[in-house]
Amino acid sequence: MRKAALIILLLCSITTSSQNCNYTLSGTVMDLHDGSLLEGAMLIVSDTGQEVTTDLDGKFIIPALCEGQYSIQVSHPFCLTKGFVVNVSQNTIKTFRLEHHLEELNEVIVKGKAYSDKSNTKLVKELSEANLERYSSATLGDALNSISGVSSLNTGNTIVKPMINGLHSSRVVIINNEVRMQDQEWGTEHAPNLDINTAAKISVIKGAGGLQYGGDAIGGVIIAEAAKMAVKDSLFGKTILNGATNGRGGALTTSLTKSFESGWYGTIQGTLKRFGDFEAPDYELSNTGLFERDFSIRAGINRFDYGLEAFYSFYKNEIGILLASHLGGAQDQVRAINSDVPLIINDFTYDIMAPKQDVTHNLARIKGYKRINNFGKISLQYDFQRNNRLEFDIRRGDDRDKASIDLQLDTHTLLLDLDYKLFQLISLKSGILGRYQKNFADPSTGVRRLIPDYDKYELGIYTLGEYSFNDHWLLEAGVRFDYSYMDVLKFYRTSFWEARNYDELVPEIVVEEFNNQILTNPQPDFNNLSASLGATYTFSNNYKLFLNYGLSSRAPNPAELFSEGLHHSASRIELGDLLFESEIGHNISISFQKKAGAFVFAINPYINTINNFIVLEPTGIQQTIRGNFQVWEYRQTNAQLLGFDVDINYNFNKFFGLYSQFSLVKGYDRERDEPLINMPPVSTKNALVYQNQKLNNLWVQLQSEYVFRQNEFPDNNFEVFIPETGTTELVDVSTPPPAYHLFNFDATMDFKMNSKSTLGLGFTISNLLNTSYRNYLNRFRFYADDLGRNFLLTLKINY
Repeated sequence: MRKAALIILLLCSITTSSQNCNYTLSGTVMDLHDGSLLEGAMLIVSDTGQEVTTDLDGKFIIPALCEGQYSIQVSHPFCLTKGFVVNVSQNTIKTFRLEHHLEELNEVIVKGKAYSDKSNTKLVKELSEANLERYSSATLGDALNSISGVSSLNTGNTIVKPMINGLHSSRVVIINNEVRMQDQEWGTEHAPNLDINTAAKISVIKGAGGLQYGGDAIGGVIIAEAAKMAVKDSLFGKTILNGATNGRGGALTTSLTKSFESGWYGTIQGTLKRFGDFEAPDYELSNTGLFERDFSIRAGINRFDYGLEAFYSFYKNEIGILLASHLGGAQDQVRAINSDVPLIINDFTYDIMAPKQDVTHNLARIKGYKRINNFGKISLQYDFQRNNRLEFDIRRGDDRDKASIDLQLDTHTLLLDLDYKLFQLISLKSGILGRYQKNFADPSTGVRRLIPDYDKYELGIYTLGEYSFNDHWLLEAGVRFDYSYMDVLKFYRTSFWEARNYDELVPEIVVEEFNNQILTNPQPDFNNLSASLGATYTFSNNYKLFLNYGLSSRAPNPAELFSEGLHHSASRIELGDLLFESEIGHNISISFQKKAGAFVFAINPYINTINNFIVLEPTGIQQTIRGNFQVWEYRQTNAQLLGFDVDINYNFNKFFGLYSQFSLVKGYDRERDEPLINMPPVSTKNALVYQNQKLNNLWVQLQSEYVFRQNEFPDNNFEVFIPETGTTELVDVSTPPPAYHLFNFDATMDFKMNSKSTLGLGFTISNLLNTSYRNYLNRFRFYADDLGRNFLLTLKINY
C-alpha cells in the first residue's frame, strides 16, 4: 500500500510540474459609457496576488498564468471597483469596462478629457459644475464671461447674449442637452432660452470648426451638457438658494436623480428666479425686474451597447425693459443720450410693466443609440422646439395689455449620426440632418409685423475624421454641406419696396398690390459648404500646440433678410435686405498650452476673414405715430477680425494661486476701411485665490477686472431736427464710454451634515467699490449706468 501511495503522489507531482504556467492575460480597461481608455487602472489577481496597472493607452498585461479560472478586481480613481472572473486556457485578451463613480459629477476641475463630439485640434474651454453653481441666479452669458475671449452683448443686465471673439447671434451655435437651440437667436436683444442650472458642464469651442453642430458657427460653439448617469442603484440631489441685495430678489433651483444598476435612470429639476428693479450706484433702473420659471425632466436607460433617453424642458422668462430707453420725440432722444442720468427714475417695485419681453421655450428630445461590434455606434435623435416671443410696448386704450410682437417658431429636427473606425486607424464620424421650421407672426397684435410668416427647410450632411500619426501628432479634418430653402409671405410698404429698387430687381415675387402695401412671396435658397483642417502636436505630457483652419458658411437669418419695422423691445426701427448672400468665413487659429505644474498657461491668437459680413448699425431717427426711434440698418461688407486670448495660472503653493486673463480683438470693415461697430474693448482679469481643503474646503477669491476704452469705432453719428426748437442737433451714438475698473469678491465653504449630505455656503460681492460705469457692449449705455454693488448669499445642499 505504501508503494502504491508513493506512486500516486509521484504521478500527481509530475502532472503539476508539467502544467503550462506561461500564459498571459492582456487587454484594456475603458469607460463603460464612451469607451475612453483609462490610464492608471489597477488589476489585482486574487488567486495569485499579482498587481498591474494600465499604461497611458489603458493597456495591461498579466504574465505567468496557469490554465484555470481567476478572480480579478479592477479599480480606478472615481470608478466603482468591479470583480471579474476570467478563464485562461491560452494567451487571453480581455476588455474590462468600469462605471464612473458619482464623485465625478462633483469634480471641481475637468481635466483634459477628449470627448468624441468636440474638436481635438482646438483648445476647448470648460466650466465645471462647481463653477456653474456660482452663477445659478444669473444667466448663461454671465457665466461664459468668465472665459477669456468670451464677452456679451447686453440689453441691460438681464438680457445677456454671448459673444465669442467679437461675434454673436446666429454666428454662435448653442447646444443644449444635445439639441441646437432654435430660439430666434438672430435678435441682438434675444438672450438664450436656457436654464444654466440644467447643465453639469459647459464647453466653448472658439472659431469655426464644430462641423457636427453646423457649418454656420463662424464665431464658435457653446455646448451645455447634462451630468453623466451612473449605472448603479442611487438616489441623490441638490438644492441651491440665492439671495441678492441688488434687485432685492433671488433664485431657487433643485434637482433629484434616481438611477438603477440595470441602467435605468430619471432626473427632475426646477428653477425659480424673481428680482425687482435693479440699481445703478446712484439711482434705480426702473422696470428692469425679471420673473423666470424653468422645469426639466430626463429619463432613459444607459448601457454600453445600447441606450435610450427622453428629455423635456420648459423655460419661461418675463423681463422688464428699462423704461428710460423708450421715449417719445426727437428732443427726448437727444436729451436722454446727453444726460448723465435716466430721464425716468421711479421708486423700486417688483412689478414688470411695458416695455417688456415674455418668452416661453419648450424643448423635447428623444435619442437612441446602438453599438455594433467591429463596426461602430449609430445614434438617431428627434427633437422639437416651440419658441413663443411676446414683446410689449407702451400702448393705450384697449390695446394696453396686448403684445406688439407675437412670434411663434416651431422647429422639428431629425439627426442620424454614425461613429466608426476605418482600418482601425482613422476615427470617423458622419451624420445627416433634416429640419423643418415654421414661423407664425400673429397679425392680431394690430402692429406691422417685424418678421414675416415663413416655412424653412434644411438639409445637412457632414463627415469628420481623426488620425494619430504617432504619440505626438494628431490630424483632424472634416467637410459639411448645408442646403436651406425658405417659403415666405411678406408685406412691404410700397415706399420701402421702391426705395430699395425691389420693383426692378425682383418683380417676379409680387403676389398682390394694395394701396400702400405689396404682398410678396420670396423663396430664397442657399447652398453652403464648410470645412475644417486641424492638427495637434504634443511635446510632452505638459505642452500642446493646436493648429486649425476653418471654412464656414452662414445663410442670412430671417431678421437680416426681412426686418422692416419697429423692434419694440430693442426700441428701434430695423431694416433688412432680401438680396443678402451667405457669409463666408476663413478662420485660422493657433493655441499653445501648458496644462500641468505650478505654472500653466494657454495662448490663442486668431484671424477671422469674413466675406459678405452682415453688420447692423444706426443710420438716423425716424418719426412714427408711437414717437421717434433710432433707425438701424443691416448691410453687407467684407470684414476681418483678429486678436488673441491669454490665460495664466500660477500656484505659489498648495494654498495660494494667481489667475490672469487677457483678451484683445480688433474688427475692421475692409470695404470702408473703418472699424466695425460693437467690438469688445481690450480687457484683463486678475484674481488672487486662497484655498484650503482641510478648512472646510475654504475657497476665497479677490478679482480685479479692468476694461479699457474702445478707441476704434465707426462714426455713425447723425443729425436730427428738433421741432420744439426749430434747430438741428448732432446725435452721438458712436463715442464709447470711458475705461472702468471693477473689484469682485467670492468665498465658499462646505460643511458635512451627515454621511450623505453636505451644506455649502457662498458669499459674493460684485462691484465691491460701487463704481459707476457704462459698458460699451450694453445697448442701454445711452440711457443709464450699469449695475452697482451687489451682495449675494448662496446656500447649497447636496443630499
